[in-house]
Amino acid sequence: MKKSSFLNIIWVCLLALIVNSYSVPVKADNVISLEHRKKTVPDSLLEKIFLSAAQYADLVKEYKSDLYLKGNFKVHHRNRIMKYLPAMFRLEKGVNSYVHESLSYLHYTAPDIYDRKMRALVSTFPNSRSETFDIINYINFNIYSPSVMGDKILSPLSASSQRHYRYEFESVSYIYGAPVYQINVIPRYRSTQLLEGSIWISSWDWTVKVFDLKGKYDLMGFRMYMRMGDTEETKYLPTLFHLNLDFKFLRNHTEMNYTGWMRYNSVKFKSDDDKVDKRSKKERLNLSRSYTLTCDTSKLIVDRDSFNRLRPIPLEYHEDTLYAAFDRRVSQRKLEAAIHDSVRTKKHKNLVFWGQIGDALISSYNIDVPKIGSIRCSPLINPVLVSYSHRQGVSYKQVFKFNKLFYNGKHLRIVPQIGYNFTKKEFYAKADMKYVYNPAKNASFELNAGNGNRIYSSVVLDQLKNIPDSTFSFDGLNLDYFKDIYLNLSHNIEIINGLRLWTGLSMHWRYTKSSPEVAERVRSHYNSFAPRIRIEWTPNMRYYMNGRRKINVGSKYPTFCVDYERGIKILHNSGEYERIEMAAEQVIRLRKVHSLAYRLASGFFTNQKTTYFVDYVNFAYRNLPEGWNDDIGGTFQMLDSRWYNSSRHYFSGNFTFESPFIFLYPVGNLLSFIQKERIYGGILFMPHLNPYFELGYGIGTHVFDAGIFIGNERGKFTSVGFKFTFELFND
Repeated sequence: MKKSSFLNIIWVCLLALIVNSYSVPVKADNVISLEHRKKTVPDSLLEKIFLSAAQYADLVKEYKSDLYLKGNFKVHHRNRIMKYLPAMFRLEKGVNSYVHESLSYLHYTAPDIYDRKMRALVSTFPNSRSETFDIINYINFNIYSPSVMGDKILSPLSASSQRHYRYEFESVSYIYGAPVYQINVIPRYRSTQLLEGSIWISSWDWTVKVFDLKGKYDLMGFRMYMRMGDTEETKYLPTLFHLNLDFKFLRNHTEMNYTGWMRYNSVKFKSDDDKVDKRSKKERLNLSRSYTLTCDTSKLIVDRDSFNRLRPIPLEYHEDTLYAAFDRRVSQRKLEAAIHDSVRTKKHKNLVFWGQIGDALISSYNIDVPKIGSIRCSPLINPVLVSYSHRQGVSYKQVFKFNKLFYNGKHLRIVPQIGYNFTKKEFYAKADMKYVYNPAKNASFELNAGNGNRIYSSVVLDQLKNIPDSTFSFDGLNLDYFKDIYLNLSHNIEIINGLRLWTGLSMHWRYTKSSPEVAERVRSHYNSFAPRIRIEWTPNMRYYMNGRRKINVGSKYPTFCVDYERGIKILHNSGEYERIEMAAEQVIRLRKVHSLAYRLASGFFTNQKTTYFVDYVNFAYRNLPEGWNDDIGGTFQMLDSRWYNSSRHYFSGNFTFESPFIFLYPVGNLLSFIQKERIYGGILFMPHLNPYFELGYGIGTHVFDAGIFIGNERGKFTSVGFKFTFELFND
């Protein structure tokens, strides 16, 4: 027997022994605290638990481990809807049981930086790409942290979350003579941000020995059983866990049971010197060491024979039978394919073609062409692509993504987008292309092209200037709308860390239908040619190097930007103008699961001698919207789109506060499907609107985002509206 195999057997036996030792029944004369059974845990004990958890939350500075995952997937019930769900498994007809295994290297660095490199992967799925395989948020289950699962759920061991939970004694057991309390954790109301179950805590050092918790998030019910290590190095870290994922949607029911095993190669703890960071500012901002593993992961092992030699835990009998059945199905398909190739007809080719078209309509797909690049697209028939607002009506958008990463870190990215507004009956299209030629400096050439919003010229501003605020109305004005086609060419480079310089050209071709009435006021065609410069600065930007590529990961400070554009007379029918805009924006994390996002912006046009178009960059109506955490925040929902082009100057501010608990937590049992609540706000100063206020309230669920808004013009509430976007499987 090989030495490695013998060591693996010893390791498994030790694990079994540890599991059994944790569940040894306690003798009656030793159970001194059973009087607390089913009674509320006293505040003095909770205080010790919360205080210890706060100390242990970031005690581990770094670790490196091997991670083995084994998942058994079971289809309990499915119907035709199953194949229309984005990111869902492509299941074989008549096959309801599958198995999936993986081996990875895992590197953790405080705070909350996980770098996972896949080493080996085998599966009985016909196509193993799916988000269901990515359970990294469950693996990153630091029970001591104030929030778990990527800051989505509040930990019951955090003092700040105590008001959301009830704590009861269940039993007391002993490990090596030390009492271990089993405490039941019960949420005070149903919520996707709370957990339920039991935690076993040692009274010797108030560490968690075992926990068994369940919850639900994004249509996925889960139950996590995790056993912590039994050595001084690993007692704060999990060594063995079982995860059950239960998915139910429109009479479809699937279940995944995972077994996870972790072996730590090294564990480092924070020292007193680490609390006072003596590193230079440059060293503190460079996180390359946290994001880079020194192991060789260039070759992914996918053949079964090689994986069998690496597997640390033996397969069970039913898992062996699943692999055997899969091998038989593969052999049968190869035989059928050989037969079909010999008798292939034109009719059969047409059926294959229309089948591929059908797959594109209802399924997400990735096309990876060697030496060319990868193309990613969501299903063409997908409710996620549809949105509704009271002001703009129903709209649809679709995004395609092409990526090509070169061996030296250079990167080509092309993102075409299309959209259609059914209310206005307008079609929108744009394409963004970016070629990164110096990845260490994020230096790139960019091209942006598309058709913008309908807009009117600056001639209209003179009409608006003479109308009193009290009688102002767009409806009585004769506005000549121009269609817009734009092209931006630019060069972008990060001069120093966090400071980006954008230089380029901005060109527009604007036109409208020519008629004698229009000709009396304006021309039917206008062009613009404008050199442009944009400076963005984010202080203390954190980053890491992936080979030669510099990847920014954010800062605790806001991003400031100045954008200047000057029109010059080069193209036919072009005019002169100057546009200056300034902005500052930031997303602030407040106590993990709460966030506050804000944007302040101001802009104005100068050199107003010739006809031009008031077309701002930071203050503009987006026909293809982009928000912060949703497609609703960060803009004005009730503001008429005509206001965006009606003033030579403006000042605006927007904010969004997001939290799982704002107004609805007292009725959480009735509204347990709500994951986030949001408060929106906005203020705008410009002529005829001094000021314009907008307030809104929204909810976020695993299926949709929705918000209701109130607009206030010059002190009077003028409009109430609604915004709705699908979010189903959008993450």
